[in-house]
Amino acid sequence: MFYGLTSEQLDLQARARDIATRVILPRSAEIDRSEEYPWDNVAALNAAGFMGMTIPKAYGGAGLNFLDAAIVIEEMAKVCGVTGRISVEANMGAISAVMQYGTEEQRRLAARLVLDGDKPAICITEPDAGSAASEMTTRADKRGSRYILNGKKHWITGGGVSRFHLIFARVFDESGVDCGIGGFIAIRDEDKGLVIGKREPTMGLRGIPETEVIFTDLEIDESRVLMPPSGFKRGFGDLMNAYNAQRVGAATVALGLAAGAYERARLFTLEREQFGRPIAEFQGLQWMLADMSTQLEAARLMIYSAARSRGDNDSPFPDANAAAQAKLFASEMAIKVTNDALQLFGAKGYSRNTPLERIVRDARMFTIGGGTAQILRTVIATRILDRKFPQTRDGYVKGRDAETRGSAELKAV
Repeated sequence: MFYGLTSEQLDLQARARDIATRVILPRSAEIDRSEEYPWDNVAALNAAGFMGMTIPKAYGGAGLNFLDAAIVIEEMAKVCGVTGRISVEANMGAISAVMQYGTEEQRRLAARLVLDGDKPAICITEPDAGSAASEMTTRADKRGSRYILNGKKHWITGGGVSRFHLIFARVFDESGVDCGIGGFIAIRDEDKGLVIGKREPTMGLRGIPETEVIFTDLEIDESRVLMPPSGFKRGFGDLMNAYNAQRVGAATVALGLAAGAYERARLFTLEREQFGRPIAEFQGLQWMLADMSTQLEAARLMIYSAARSRGDNDSPFPDANAAAQAKLFASEMAIKVTNDALQLFGAKGYSRNTPLERIVRDARMFTIGGGTAQILRTVIATRILDRKFPQTRDGYVKGRDAETRGSAELKAV
């Protein structure tokens, strides 16, 4: 299949595949069994220059683009979903937001930590604010030149291992007026008041912790406020634009998991014999492999297209619709393909002595985390119909009333 990759990108892919096969693959089963963060794999990624690939050269990075990062992420995820996820967050999401919107000091801080092997944590989700992220209750109260943060985040990927935290909180000025949602930079073990809470026992991707992060009078100097051009009132949308890259990365991990499962199943059908011949000779299994291959190619093309795209108003981040479509398709595809791969292995695939059952568990997360499949469908519908679809119970009523008022005011003029 022609993907339009440059010779440099093909070389990058070959190098990533070599490291994934030689270094990452032998450790993947143990990471799942022990549920311990793979510091050895992080060291290998760092040595290869795969941590902070998208950081500009001026700050010590390689200055690569999101497609370059996706190429590496897929190769890692083919052999280890956890390492694939680490590769995403070391190159997309929080680090991308800081590189785009941060001050010189903030950029240097973030770049230094990531290039030293830190996987940044982006703190958005709360116990009562998951898909409805804008309903977060974590608050940042301005006190002179500082902000005091109080609240709790949940399902924070890398809790307890990440040092750099980008925290989303509702901002209040010194008069108690709600100013909107802002981003705040905190460093674990340096900023008092940032506490790692309980770890969530997860179905898959067990080597990367998902925890609570609790803020108790966490003091953040105003120099650590990540302020996009549109300020607090509309800045949440700007900051969430960086999440479009994160969604492309998540889609790529799902793709890698599915591609790894498919390749294992394809080879197995050529080796496994029943009724005196390889099971690859049975048409029913051939059709399963054909469908799997087709779905993988479709997902890869969507992801590459999204990674190459740019958002509205000259945004450097991927287009929101392209990113949502890629993640939606790839995440649902990964569940189907990994389950079909396990089916082709039969009872052997169901055993923990083979990686298929682990890959199935790992793939299941991607229709949930980073925007559920249902929320992504709403995002896509909003874009293709060019109108907002409020999810609150009274949202449509408020929207209709606002339109009516607007029409009346125009007529009056």
